[in-house]
Amino acid sequence: MSSSTKNTVIVNGETSVVTIAVPGPRGPAGSGLDVDSTNKIDGSIIYYDSTSAKFKADATTTKLTLVNGGNF
Repeated sequence: MSSSTKNTVIVNGETSVVTIAVPGPRGPAGSGLDVDSTNKIDGSIIYYDSTSAKFKADATTTKLTLVNGGNF
């Protein structure tokens, strides 16, 4: 969230409101979602693989393999 200050300025007899905005701090670098999608297929669903410590989208977990009560 950025902070802002408003001041009234008179220039050549015209009154204007001037807003000065200062951007807030940036988030940490590399905070995006890094997904390994090298083996993706149509219908792949992103999941977290703790063995590789990565999010993946591949043929292992797809919208067709998700079933009610299924083991996915």
